[in-house]
Amino acid sequence: MTPGEHAPDPRGARSPAEFLARLQALKDWSGLTYRELSARAGARGDVLPRSTVANMLSRATLPREELLTAFVRACGTGPAALEEWRTVRRELEGRRGYGDAPDPGEAAPEALNPDPRPVPEERHPDPEGPGPAREQLPASEQLLASEEPPAPEAPPVWPGAPVDEPRNPGPGARFRIRRLLVPAVAVAALVFAGVSVVAFLRDGHTGHPPRTPTAPAVGDVRIRVVGTDFCLGERRGTRSGQVYQVPCAAAGVPLYALAEAGDGRWRIASDHPDHGAGCSGLPSGGRVPDAPYEDSECGDPTRVEEFSLEPYGAPARGYRIVPAGSATHGGCVTVVGDRAAAWSRLAQAPCAPDAAGQLFDFDRRD
Repeated sequence: MTPGEHAPDPRGARSPAEFLARLQALKDWSGLTYRELSARAGARGDVLPRSTVANMLSRATLPREELLTAFVRACGTGPAALEEWRTVRRELEGRRGYGDAPDPGEAAPEALNPDPRPVPEERHPDPEGPGPAREQLPASEQLLASEEPPAPEAPPVWPGAPVDEPRNPGPGARFRIRRLLVPAVAVAALVFAGVSVVAFLRDGHTGHPPRTPTAPAVGDVRIRVVGTDFCLGERRGTRSGQVYQVPCAAAGVPLYALAEAGDGRWRIASDHPDHGAGCSGLPSGGRVPDAPYEDSECGDPTRVEEFSLEPYGAPARGYRIVPAGSATHGGCVTVVGDRAAAWSRLAQAPCAPDAAGQLFDFDRRD
């Protein structure tokens, strides 16, 4: 804190990103480290873990008000300045026009149907008329078709519709029926194949053969997303602690381990090469429905750090990671965004009936 220098003013912020930039400027103005801010907040009776401060300043979303209050007080501002920070935060929160910036590396979900216009129906050449379709017929059928007198043009006959055909149709009529049925059968086969693929993917498969999941047990583990070659990990070089699905061959940051927390609950411990020991969890008690699943320091009372690891299916196809005591009930840790892409993030989301993107197994790590 430079003598005579005024603390940063939040009133010029017009977006959450600008508000966070001014909070960072406030920390710089205070001259305090994360550890010193945490200690000063504790002396005032506030809870302000240093990892929480680091996470808050590395994001582009507004901090909750109690966290803002503890941080601004720890930086050494007076009551009037604190009220200014709270007022600006409430004003920004009240606006519904801004969008939160995505986490780095988060893949935007692909549009399922980028062009909503219906696909035009394919037109087939008339086998009775001139053109390539006639030339491709066997010679015997060309002869039969040429001997039959031309019939008036009739609308196409779809399978299942009544057909006004003679009891003994001639060769040309049989040929027309066959030419109509062939594309109809082909379309039906494609529809059936598409439905099968959708059902296959919806059941949690992505082209990988099913495997017997490894049940949770105390010790070092690699947490794998069922039906994929992805495991859980972080993006090294960032401080957010956000957990993503990454190729298992590259999933070494951080290293995970399971520890029993009692009453059938588990803690998922993390060992980061840069930030040290921590725990996986949800911020703000899980009050935000899509709260990020992230690694941070253990023991933060504002976080959900215990989970039920519940088997899904009979026999079990995998295990759901269900936050224990989350303020948002019925939630599961979920791969959100493009589930087939690396670096899709994990967050709290409603537990789905088909458990898509919500099944994990716990490979033993040597």
